[in-house]
Amino acid sequence: MTTTGITDFLLWCVGINYGFLLLWFVGFAFAHDWMYRLHSRWFRLSVETFDAIHYAGMAAYKLAILLLNLVPLLALHLSD
Repeated sequence: MTTTGITDFLLWCVGINYGFLLLWFVGFAFAHDWMYRLHSRWFRLSVETFDAIHYAGMAAYKLAILLLNLVPLLALHLSD
């Protein structure tokens, strides 16, 4: 596989992953009450705990995108 192929692949990965992150945020922002009711059937969670779990999950996912996709993409661009 060429450097261009890997660069294109990582660029697609960044776009798709940020799309999922944006979808998660929009779903959380606009369907918060529905999501909370759904999850509170299975788990005993306060609203604050539910919000903190989702906020931490989004932060961890964004950090993973940065470390696993953007940093290698930047390294490939700098090496050219």
